[in-house]
Amino acid sequence: MHLDPLAILTAFGLIFLAELPDKTMFASLAMGTRMRPLYVWFGTSTAFIVHVAIAVGAGSLIGMLPDWTVKTVSAALFAFGAFMLLRGGDDDEEDEGGRTVTGFWPVYTTAFMAVFISEWGDLTQITTANLAATNGVASVAVGSAAALMSVSALALLAGRFIAKRVPLKTVQRVGGLCMLGLAVWSVVEIFTG
Repeated sequence: MHLDPLAILTAFGLIFLAELPDKTMFASLAMGTRMRPLYVWFGTSTAFIVHVAIAVGAGSLIGMLPDWTVKTVSAALFAFGAFMLLRGGDDDEEDEGGRTVTGFWPVYTTAFMAVFISEWGDLTQITTANLAATNGVASVAVGSAAALMSVSALALLAGRFIAKRVPLKTVQRVGGLCMLGLAVWSVVEIFTG
């Protein structure tokens, strides 16, 4: 297996820039304010690695999935995330720092599933598949995975910074509204995309 530094840097740059304004970055930010950021990062990173493997190994599978199905499930997950963040409650402040900690596996699974389902057919997955067709598969996989994991880490660090300076209830409401917006956006994409 030969790794081409230029192919790694090209994949990293393209995927990093494409993922920055993506819905997954905002979902990571919102999850990171409510759950342990490191656990969220492990979940999102694992999902990204699986998606990169699928993209470089079988990019044509993306085209076989009905686009409306993927967007419907994605909208439902974002709507559920919005509900969980917006429902609030007085018991949210009971543990240290106001953060609800539900344990590694529940947080990991939530983060993994949110990213795994919502990233199907995403621009970054399609770009990764296209890059793999013209560059070394291993180099593209390394560059793409590193870029996606970096964006998730950046979102989680921003979420942690915000959570320390803004009341948790405010962060939760803003995060919930963002998730609700992403759910609506996914539904609109079903009918317009």
